[in-house]
Amino acid sequence: MTKDILAAEQQHLASLLEAIQRCVFFLDASDKKIAWPLMPDVLIQKKKDQSLFEALSAINERFAKLQDTLGAAMRHALILQGEQAETFLKVLTFYEKIGVIDSVGTWQLCRTARNLAAHDYETEYASIAEHFNTLHELGPMLFFASERFLERCKSNLGIAPASKEFEPEFLAVLRQARKISKDSML
Repeated sequence: MTKDILAAEQQHLASLLEAIQRCVFFLDASDKKIAWPLMPDVLIQKKKDQSLFEALSAINERFAKLQDTLGAAMRHALILQGEQAETFLKVLTFYEKIGVIDSVGTWQLCRTARNLAAHDYETEYASIAEHFNTLHELGPMLFFASERFLERCKSNLGIAPASKEFEPEFLAVLRQARKISKDSML
């Protein structure tokens, strides 16, 4: 019975890892539909463009879903590793310490950015553009944290995504994000 409980918990983490890959893939797909940086005048000109605003809505939702899924998986993996996880701040501090996330502050910046959109029905197009440009800039940080987290789960727990269905797309997104990061540093 104990083995069944452990196997079920490991399977749950494997499912979360697959969900992380799927979230990265779909967030990137929505992100590619937008010409970046998003400018306020473009939003004003296209304020009735359903395709544009559906893509922006999808970015909001998928950014939040990725961060929520990654957070849930980090907490779950920590418990499977026998570490204490009384508060999510302790979870974040642990993953910052081992290099999975860049910093607790950056994680909280992502959380704040996505929460602002969830609770603010902004009609000021400059603010809307700024919000989405921020999500666009923060996306790769979540992509790379996802990659490091998946590597950590594989090396420390021997747990990989439940299926390899989204792995090629996940790896392609990471390659593209690295290329863009590298190009922007030049």
